[in-house]
Amino acid sequence: MKLFYATTFNPRKACAVARHLDAPVTFVHVDLLKGEHRSPDYLAVNPNGRVPALIDGDTMLWEADAIMCHLARKAGSELWPSDGAQQVEVMRWLSWNSQHFSSHTGNLYFEHLIKPVLGLGEPEPAAVERMIGAFRDSAAVLNGHLRTHRYAAGDDITIADFALASGLPYADDTHVPFADFPHIVRWYTQLDALPAWRDPYPARTAA
Repeated sequence: MKLFYATTFNPRKACAVARHLDAPVTFVHVDLLKGEHRSPDYLAVNPNGRVPALIDGDTMLWEADAIMCHLARKAGSELWPSDGAQQVEVMRWLSWNSQHFSSHTGNLYFEHLIKPVLGLGEPEPAAVERMIGAFRDSAAVLNGHLRTHRYAAGDDITIADFALASGLPYADDTHVPFADFPHIVRWYTQLDALPAWRDPYPARTAA
């Protein structure tokens, strides 16, 4: 298997799951600043021109959530539960996350970390304020759920937890106020104790 990645927001969760499972993948770095994600060879793998992407034999997958699911299922890991009802629960949190929680943290990541790299100027204060308000609304929902659940989908960690946590390693730089939500802090501390989450990307030789 080949896992194409960059050291950015969405690939982090796919890389972390691959490392957590010790999956037999070859990590292939895609240099976004050099436009490698727009090359014909890469677009043949992912026509969206985004990372991550996975090649597994004749299977080509894009979207980090799908890649996490594929890696866990192939490994026989309960990160993707074998129980059908639990699968539905994981899907509920993956869907909610993509529309709400990580949508807000991802937008703040763009404002604070990506715009300066691309020369798009400073964060727009009104947009940032709106995103933080939206994050707080979603965080209140997740915090309330985690008050009575160890992990998002129950007592055991799943790919839903990796997905939900995607934006939190960047919280200091993006001013995401997740520290105001004690049950999220408790839950994230568990995830952050995993070596694969803290250090998801393979070592690369500096150019």
